[in-house]
Amino acid sequence: MNLGSFRGDLTGGITAGVVALPLALALGVASGLGPMAGMYGAIAVGFFAALFGGTPSQISGPTGPMVVVLAGLFASLSGDVGLIFTAVMLAGLLQIAFGLLGVGQYIRLVPYPVISGFMSGIGAIIIILQLSPLMGHTSPAGTLGALGYLPTALTDINFVSLILGLGTLAMVYSWPAAWGRYMPAPLAALIVGTLISTLFLSVPVLGAIPTGLPSLHLPEFDHGNLWIVAEAAVILAILGAIDSLLTSLVADNMTRTRHDSNRELIGQGVGNTVAGLIGGIAGAGATMRTVVNIRSGGSTRISGMIHALVLLAVVLGLGSLASNIPLAVLAGILVKVGVDIIDWSYLKRAHQGPRWDLLLMVLVLVLTVFVDLITAVALGVVLAALAFIKQLAALQIENLKNLPQHLDSPEEKALLSAHQDRISLFEFAGPLSFGAAADLGHHVREQSGKDSRILILNFEDSPFVDLSALRAVETIATDAKNSGKQLYFVGMRPEVRTLLENMSAGLPCDAEFETRLEALQAAVNLIDSEKRTHSISPTKLANSH
Repeated sequence: MNLGSFRGDLTGGITAGVVALPLALALGVASGLGPMAGMYGAIAVGFFAALFGGTPSQISGPTGPMVVVLAGLFASLSGDVGLIFTAVMLAGLLQIAFGLLGVGQYIRLVPYPVISGFMSGIGAIIIILQLSPLMGHTSPAGTLGALGYLPTALTDINFVSLILGLGTLAMVYSWPAAWGRYMPAPLAALIVGTLISTLFLSVPVLGAIPTGLPSLHLPEFDHGNLWIVAEAAVILAILGAIDSLLTSLVADNMTRTRHDSNRELIGQGVGNTVAGLIGGIAGAGATMRTVVNIRSGGSTRISGMIHALVLLAVVLGLGSLASNIPLAVLAGILVKVGVDIIDWSYLKRAHQGPRWDLLLMVLVLVLTVFVDLITAVALGVVLAALAFIKQLAALQIENLKNLPQHLDSPEEKALLSAHQDRISLFEFAGPLSFGAAADLGHHVREQSGKDSRILILNFEDSPFVDLSALRAVETIATDAKNSGKQLYFVGMRPEVRTLLENMSAGLPCDAEFETRLEALQAAVNLIDSEKRTHSISPTKLANSH
């Protein structure tokens, strides 16, 4: 690690710590466990997820989705903190297991329009939540609450706070890049704004911050509530894993790096286990704080650890210094963060790309802002997957050609051309999936001639066939048998043959061949044999006797 990266990590970690402070306090209160539980959770998850995790620039701590689950658990257990912290510890252990089992790699399979919509939605949320603090008011929890409160804030603007916040915003935007190497703009604006406020102004500030060391909470088990605790632990573990790895994707996109998903889950699991032990609420990768860290210069795991140490210093008695930070100054800094995280580069070019991708991005953005990020990303991934399957299925059906249009072998082309009304040859190009299965049998029936005597299905270029497609092949076999046609298979790979044999109690064909030429020669021989048989009439047969 060089001096430049350490300076960036130091300022990024300090700035992220200051931004995390009010969030940790507020989310602790929202969980029902109190502000110090939020602080302890931010310290434990923030430090150990950074130390052991797989996303160097990620900042972890209490997040909204996790707090919603904890608040519900608090109500279900009538405030039994021992059982609640046990659920947090179990969630951490489950996340460690997820990482060891390699579950994390699947979260990375998120399409770019979904990531873009998620990022832009987070940016919009950050801006919306800071509009009321800019005007000297406390922003209600949640995006809808903040939007609903805006008319009230607009009718009673604290112009001193507004000027201070806009001045902070202007300073962050205009801070020279050369100076940023020594002191990033957010930290400079934080210091200047706090000094001006302390010396000359009277505006809303963070206020008194509680202090104190945590106590140890060992796991507790109550048979009557065991299922409730276990269910909450599973939900917290899965939700935290998704939340963290989505934030890791955002960090990757901003830093042009690649995180280690499974290591990140292990780090988050260690952090949550320790959080439960010291009486902290569960946490996950926090997108807004991660973005603040990166924008402020943080690039390695040192920044996340420094962020946690800043919070620890506050808990140990430096809260009086942070208590004087004006809310309007924080709001100005965060508005810049929100503007920066919106994916303007994609939005400028979106009209030139596929319309479906733009619609998907906007849908994810809207759901992120007005519903929640988990719903937004889950629905976005499902819709993106369905769209991809539809496109893939159309391509698979299009490639299912009734030859001889593109046969390269003159011998094969001659054989098929001479008997094209009696032989139908179909090529399965590429992997066959369930998306194409519905139209597979219909396409073969439609494209094969009504006088066809033999159907040849060539699997040479098909490395994979799923169960739905195998069922469609069985349908083709049944149709061929019912219409008195012979069915030949060509070039089946061992794994495809084994699967079809197992699922169909044997290959549902009349013959199988290694090459297309062998199948065509056998088909021609059968047709010629049948012609010779039919050419011997009953009269000639009688005269021969």
